[in-house]
Amino acid sequence: MYYNIQNIPLTDLAKQFGTPLYVYDADKIIEKIAILRDSFKNVNLKIKYACKANTNLSILKLMRKHGVEIDVVSPEELRLAMMAGFEGSQITFTPSGVSFDEIELAAELGTRINLDNLDVLEKFGKQYGNTKGALIRLKPHVFGGGNEKIMTAHPESKFGISIHQKEEILEIVNKYDMKIIGLHQHTGSDVKNADAFTQAATAILDIASNFKDLEIIDLGGGFKVPYKDGDSVTDMAEVGEVLSNAFLEFCKNYGRELQLWFEPGKFLVSEAGTFLATANVVKTDPIKTFVGINSGLNHLGRPMMYGAYHDIFNASNQDETEQNEYRVVGYICETDTFSWTPEGKQGERLMNKVSAGDIIAIKNAGAYCFSMASQYNSRLLPAEVLVIDGEAKLIRKRDTFDDIVRNLVSVEI
Repeated sequence: MYYNIQNIPLTDLAKQFGTPLYVYDADKIIEKIAILRDSFKNVNLKIKYACKANTNLSILKLMRKHGVEIDVVSPEELRLAMMAGFEGSQITFTPSGVSFDEIELAAELGTRINLDNLDVLEKFGKQYGNTKGALIRLKPHVFGGGNEKIMTAHPESKFGISIHQKEEILEIVNKYDMKIIGLHQHTGSDVKNADAFTQAATAILDIASNFKDLEIIDLGGGFKVPYKDGDSVTDMAEVGEVLSNAFLEFCKNYGRELQLWFEPGKFLVSEAGTFLATANVVKTDPIKTFVGINSGLNHLGRPMMYGAYHDIFNASNQDETEQNEYRVVGYICETDTFSWTPEGKQGERLMNKVSAGDIIAIKNAGAYCFSMASQYNSRLLPAEVLVIDGEAKLIRKRDTFDDIVRNLVSVEI
């Protein structure tokens, strides 16, 4: 168990910035970027950070500093990317079922756009013809992902245009002489091995020869990260070798070198994040012992939404001679248990003895945690800190009550 980030004790961070608190380790993000690049060192690789995982401006700037480009899914993420210094050509807009005015905005700003349904493909072709290049998001009919809610390429998924609609796609593309510069797919999240990636890549590459202007094959992301000791992860060496070989063979047959894109989100930031909360109470019940912390599903909703497992430990007590089973719960008026089991059920965690006031640390809190947080129960959003070059820097202030009421309009009742 780690009790510090870049030699700064977690308890010191909690004392300096208060809790609840998100802390991100810049070194871990940089390490993950290097691993991905090394896994695909034989191809023309471009990493596009799926920023929906964590949109903090400082995280986006860190990505840009290390040569990572960005994938956005909303006009607001697009504006954040530009605030972080990304140019339109470095931004990919990958929406799902949005109104066409969002597509137009992205086109005006010079971003690369993923078109994910036949209707928007038709509208884009009619409006822009071959004056603006676009990517098409395909649905390869592949099952891959750690949870049904995060599988995005199977036949019933809302994402992408089915590969079985190839003829309709080509009819629209030819009708408007569209310039299709790339094909895209995203299998899902927490994909463990190369099989699902290979199946999806095969489906995409089979259809790719029908498009004459390709510059990009985009295979999405979804690499599995570890949530506990001994957890299975994506074999990046295997995935890199298998997909690189298939991609290079396709480029050879296609007649020119293309770029291979990936859009990792969780893979780059999940393990970098640690969530710190304070134990408000240790409640001994005839059946269980509860640790109630000063946070809840409003700040970290993944366990409640997905049954997700996050490692939890007592950052204030390193003495392992006395340990107990604790169910770690939040302060929201819902069942907001943090200590779910690997099987996706509410459970307990074996932890060093917990007392009221101890700092409870939750690992793998860098992705889809703060970005999914809310003000539910009119609770304040937590602060965020980035540890970079051995120094802890505040990168988001804690909410105040003014933030709760900022946009309310009082009317006479």
